[in-house]
Amino acid sequence: MYKNRLNSFFNFSKKERTGTLVLLAFILFFTLLPFFYPFFIKEKKYDQTAFEKEIATLKIKQADSNNRQYKSNQYEENGYQRYYADKPDKFNRQTKAVYFNFDPNTLDIAGWIKLGVREKTAASIQKYISKGGKFYKPDDINKIWGLSDEEKKNLLPFVQIDNSRFTNKQQNNYTSVKYEKPVVENALIDINVADTTALIALPGIGSKLAQRIINFRDKLGGFNSIAQIGETFGLSDSTFQKIKPRLSLINLQLKQLNINTAGVDELKAHPYMRYVIANAVIQYRSQHGNFASVADLKKIMLITDEIYAKILPYVRVN
Repeated sequence: MYKNRLNSFFNFSKKERTGTLVLLAFILFFTLLPFFYPFFIKEKKYDQTAFEKEIATLKIKQADSNNRQYKSNQYEENGYQRYYADKPDKFNRQTKAVYFNFDPNTLDIAGWIKLGVREKTAASIQKYISKGGKFYKPDDINKIWGLSDEEKKNLLPFVQIDNSRFTNKQQNNYTSVKYEKPVVENALIDINVADTTALIALPGIGSKLAQRIINFRDKLGGFNSIAQIGETFGLSDSTFQKIKPRLSLINLQLKQLNINTAGVDELKAHPYMRYVIANAVIQYRSQHGNFASVADLKKIMLITDEIYAKILPYVRVN
């Protein structure tokens, strides 16, 4: 009986034998698979020549970079000019010259640029001064590397050096030289057509103030009087009084707003109206119809005699 049970335990059907053989085959396949990897994966060969070429290229780039860095830190022996590579950049920009009296020992970069000196040259001068360098006489500006002969000639008459800052020994090195300053015509500037360059030529007016004056003029629609220049944001009364004799009003073509057709956005953009008055104009027009004349604006309570006098030149009804 036990023999029959043992035989039945090891007696497999055809399907069971097939499954067992397939399972053994899989086990054998995955067991031997790692040994066949070298036949399917090719090892990448090491190229010594290519490696050496890459190293050589990197060395060249590094040497070139070090050379440029060295040049950027190189100064001329007289200490005036920092070396700059010949590349077009923001330091090569040059503005139109506006001449005025200056001491090269105290003039800042903005002042040099206003005189028409390139930014990179102005920066090098400041670097020279910060290192203890000084200009003892007007002729010393001829040593500035980066200034053309024409620029030196134009700047020389305006150099005024304060010798009180120097020691006796330094003053002995100073040679007083008088230059005949060219006559600069103080021509009147028409405030309705002047550009920023003309305005910057005025005493106390820099690029920012000049641009503010232009922006204020554009928003107004043109200046109606010279006094309006004094209303420019940031312009002090002392500066305005200083430049007032140089101002004129020849071109009086003003841009006017039609108060019967203009929208609230167009009206509020005007400096003398803003939103409150602009909205009041629109509300009055919607309730009473179009304005028969500009004088009807006086019927609006918010518009005082002062405001009316200001906006009168800038409005029309047709």
